[in-house]
Amino acid sequence: MFAGVARGQESSSRSDAPAGNPTLPSAPAAKIPGVAAAPIAEGGPVAALRDVLLAACSQDGNGFARFLTERSKESFKRLTPAARVALMKRFVLLNVPGKASATANPAGRPLVRCETPDVTTEMAIGGADVRENVAFLPMELRDAADSTGVSVHQINMGLVREGGQWRLLSIGLLLLDLPALEVEWDAAESDANESTALENLKKLSDAVEAYRRTYSSLPESLAVLGPPAEGAPTHEAAGLVDRELAAGAKDGYVFRIVIAGASALGAPAKYELAATPSDYGRTGMRSFFRDADGGWHAADRRGAVGATSDPKIN
Repeated sequence: MFAGVARGQESSSRSDAPAGNPTLPSAPAAKIPGVAAAPIAEGGPVAALRDVLLAACSQDGNGFARFLTERSKESFKRLTPAARVALMKRFVLLNVPGKASATANPAGRPLVRCETPDVTTEMAIGGADVRENVAFLPMELRDAADSTGVSVHQINMGLVREGGQWRLLSIGLLLLDLPALEVEWDAAESDANESTALENLKKLSDAVEAYRRTYSSLPESLAVLGPPAEGAPTHEAAGLVDRELAAGAKDGYVFRIVIAGASALGAPAKYELAATPSDYGRTGMRSFFRDADGGWHAADRRGAVGATSDPKIN
């Protein structure tokens, strides 16, 4: 989904730093006794990159957005929460939020640590090569437990001065142009959400049938299919689906149930299920529908609820 960004980061065998720009060692250098690390100039490009990495580590979207250009910031706000998190993950190569801290490494370079239960990464930031309103900074990302340098990724980061503040411009040779990638990311996430929506709709159908077998009636709402707050399942909290699905919204889709008929004994006998994109065009395109006879349908209805007239699917 973020292949372009990934390629820019994963050129681990070389540095993309411009000629004359200092690169970082593959292993921490010994600290020279009596030599203090140079303080980081707050408001400068090094401090900006440090704060970007701290925000990416903790998956702080608001903090991360502060260091995007105005053009990219607007696109970042429009991305789905999952897409925003996926972008921040690329900066620290970690899948879960971490505990972020900033110190200096033994060579005196600014060092950002991102600690998770499974792994800790360290990101050492080199000196900035400033050219008018553009700055290039070499960065070395490594597994903190790696003493051999096998896991080292060397990346050159670009920042641009905009509105008096340093903001992200590039990762390696790749410009961080979120508007240009926004359509591609939305399409990829939309496709994934559609597949998941159909799976979730079928889970709901199975849960409804299980509810009918257990309680000899259909559920009055999706909510009663969810787990109980405590104790054993009951007809008011059957424990057949998770809380999100029972609440009717999950993975970019909204789910509904409609009781469509009644048996001769007065118990509801038929039902319809529907799944529609919560944000049409971004979280999904197609609407999915289970008709009262158990047939499955799908169509692009521009966000409207599906119907039996839609094309059938398996």
